[in-house]
Amino acid sequence: MALPQGPNQRWSLDFLSDAFADDRRFRILAIVDDFTRECLTLAADTSLPGLRVARELDAVIVTAPGPVALHRAR
Repeated sequence: MALPQGPNQRWSLDFLSDAFADDRRFRILAIVDDFTRECLTLAADTSLPGLRVARELDAVIVTAPGPVALHRAR
């Protein structure tokens, strides 16, 4: 995989998870620009289904022009 040569050429998505003191679990979606290492969004909830992930990506694209491949997938 080629390294990005500028901002917004490639983004990475990752899910993190943890639990509250009462053992209820929650997840965090992190979207990061691979070139600048800027965190574009963090979305936390007890559930992050695919439609929610798509909605979060759409919101990020409004503020930061996303990678070309991401725009083609929409």
